[in-house]
Amino acid sequence: MMLPEEGQLLRILIGENDKYEKQPLYEWIVRKARASGLAGATVLRGLEGYGAHSRVHTAKILRLSSDLPIVIEIVDTHEKIARFLPLIDDAISEGLAAVENVKIRFYRGGNSKYLRDRGIFQIRPAVWIIATEIA
Repeated sequence: MMLPEEGQLLRILIGENDKYEKQPLYEWIVRKARASGLAGATVLRGLEGYGAHSRVHTAKILRLSSDLPIVIEIVDTHEKIARFLPLIDDAISEGLAAVENVKIRFYRGGNSKYLRDRGIFQIRPAVWIIATEIA
């Protein structure tokens, strides 16, 4: 799959305990993104954060939280992000979704010629998307 130089980054912030259709919401969103043909999705678990209710969630030992922040990042074309947002809107009862314009520097699979030519090989397929924010 080729991506154009100009794209969008969809960043979704939710809680680790958020569920949809009896599964973690972040898992549901990633699977929905894959089924929708988006280029890729990454889930990041935060150490600390707060949202609309201003409750701090933290991973500190003395104050263990079972609802740490989760960030889901998806980079693709403007059109695909615009089509994807309505599909997940009703599933997110609490959280934030932000869209930023990005410049896509490259989008390569683990077996790309660029990596093979440099002697880099992978056991499992993976995808890297490097994007920079456009001011």
